[in-house]
Amino acid sequence: MRSPGRPPIRRDVERAFWCEIAKGLTSEDAAVACGVSGPVGSRWFRERGGMPSIDLGPSSGRYLSFQEREEIAVLRAQGRGVRSIARVIGRSPSTVSRELRRNAATRGGKLEYRAGVAQWKAELAARRPKTAKLVADERLRDYVQDRLAGVVHSADGAVVGPPTATWKGRNRPRRQDRVWATAWSPEQISNRLRVDFPADETMRISPEAIYQALYVESRGALKRELVACLRTGRALRVPRARAQQRASGHVTDEAMISERPPEADDRAVPGHWEGDLIIGVGRSAIGTVVERTTRFTVLVHLPRKEGWGTQEPVKNGPALGGYGAESMREALATSFASMPDQLRRSLTWDRGKELAQHAQLTIDTGLAVFFADPHSPWQRGTNENTNGLLRQYFPKGTDLSRWSSEELEAVAAIINSRPRKNLGWRTPAETLNEHLRSLQQTSVATTD
Repeated sequence: MRSPGRPPIRRDVERAFWCEIAKGLTSEDAAVACGVSGPVGSRWFRERGGMPSIDLGPSSGRYLSFQEREEIAVLRAQGRGVRSIARVIGRSPSTVSRELRRNAATRGGKLEYRAGVAQWKAELAARRPKTAKLVADERLRDYVQDRLAGVVHSADGAVVGPPTATWKGRNRPRRQDRVWATAWSPEQISNRLRVDFPADETMRISPEAIYQALYVESRGALKRELVACLRTGRALRVPRARAQQRASGHVTDEAMISERPPEADDRAVPGHWEGDLIIGVGRSAIGTVVERTTRFTVLVHLPRKEGWGTQEPVKNGPALGGYGAESMREALATSFASMPDQLRRSLTWDRGKELAQHAQLTIDTGLAVFFADPHSPWQRGTNENTNGLLRQYFPKGTDLSRWSSEELEAVAAIINSRPRKNLGWRTPAETLNEHLRSLQQTSVATTD
């Protein structure tokens, strides 16, 4: 067999790499975990578009494994015969004989069995290259491409859309003009083919085949630039485990929303708050805290720290963007410092890392902190609704750090002076003042 070059990394190593990717590791960390270099892992991930090209299931045992080939090589070097080797590894003598004949190394003009070379030759012979369906069928390719990336026309037939939108190959495209295209999803294209060509079985393709044509370099059927026509616009596919992975080590069982006092659920007693961030560009953010009973809103100013934009970020150093854990704790402690104890009962937050110092916040303010369940925004519905109202003043894609604390107080005053249907058309400010007067009168009566 003619040598096509240096033996590649074994299939079982690559399978282990993709298994680590499926767990949510980065390509560099997954490569190191299975014994190869980080750049190799990055290349594998890039060339395959972020998806494995091999079966990740366990081996069926039908074919010789690399471990068995290593054992054959050792026994052969000891001078053992074919039948003796077969008995040791539990295989048929014909299997061992065929393996020694087909996959032995031939360098130097003589046959020498080496496990690495034998594994390489076996994998090379097992390949069954198949032409991608979109490469072989031009009519099907044109149909898919037109539904995916066809231009948008006005009523008079003119092409419309932003003239300067370009694809930059980023995994998370920033807010900017995108190409206007027909932009059917692969699933829509695949299922519409059955409607448009009910009797033509050649006009069929699965959604996964379309994704592979876009993301896998070796397929070559569709240009990689066309991924900009997909809804996400990602340059690479993201494994599900990595997409759902989020640091949550700061969320303990004791801090889960299930441990929150029952009185917070019925909204009868004020002092239970919900909080989150509204995010802007350039690591800017505003903290939003809403009282569940009165819907009173407090906006937390989160200015960037000194050194932002001029100082190189330090690994594991302080966050300079404004909503690091330390900055968030200090800002919330300041906001709650002026409130009476009766209004500092609990705070329910999203699972973001910005509240990683919640234990210290409880010590500083006496405010018990709880976290919502993953992917459950309805558990903080009051805060989510308020954030939607605030986007009228702080739109997405804008720099939120430019607003001062006085300007945030002005916006909060506007929100708190709007009459609410669920408050009997009273305002949150009026409702909170009524509760505070009630608390004051109760306190005076108790003293007397």
